[in-house]
Amino acid sequence: MVNKYQYQAIYTQLKAEIQEGKHAIGSLLPSENDLCKTFQMSRMTIRQALAELVKEGYILRKHGKGSIVKTNISRIGLLTFKGFSEVVADAKTILLQDPKQSTWPHGFSYPLSKIQSNKGCIILERIRLKGQEPLMIEISYLPSNFKKIITEPLIDGSLFKSLKMWYKIEPINLEQSISAIEASPEIAQLLNIKAGKPLIHIERKYITNDPNVFIYSTLYCYTGVYTLFSDT
Repeated sequence: MVNKYQYQAIYTQLKAEIQEGKHAIGSLLPSENDLCKTFQMSRMTIRQALAELVKEGYILRKHGKGSIVKTNISRIGLLTFKGFSEVVADAKTILLQDPKQSTWPHGFSYPLSKIQSNKGCIILERIRLKGQEPLMIEISYLPSNFKKIITEPLIDGSLFKSLKMWYKIEPINLEQSISAIEASPEIAQLLNIKAGKPLIHIERKYITNDPNVFIYSTLYCYTGVYTLFSDT
């Protein structure tokens, strides 16, 4: 059985090398035998790492020839229900303000039950970065009884990890709508871009392992540096 963390570490390093131009487009990656020796890993682990690069469009595998580099465009799998820190290497987060108890925003994107509406929500506003590069603004709306979101720092800066550890809640799927908008002056300033730049606007409803608990998010994503894709 392939260790998930071993092949992901190899995949992450090879992807970074491709993005940095160490392996030119059209060139061959080192052979599986050479990669096994370099990383001191099994052929199965190496093949799983290469399969991830194929899935993201970085390489093309040709029988009898090897792994051919297709592109060095940076792509991030943000269109899945995985957490930001799961799909973004060197992920960082900046809180725009302390999490707070609030009423639901007027004209909320998803229909709410009367009980949900009356109880209000907890709002968590963050800038999400890869290294020092702002990628998106994320505004999350959580059940009002998840008080630890307000009173304690997130575990490893991860909302999903915190929900799992504190409340045994995990996302298992999502509904989302995606549209293109122009960056307002306020959002542009936070993302360090010019006002009017195109953004991807995503509205999400996370379905969790508890049929009565939903997590909602609004995202404003800048794709001038990284393109978005789904790895599911």
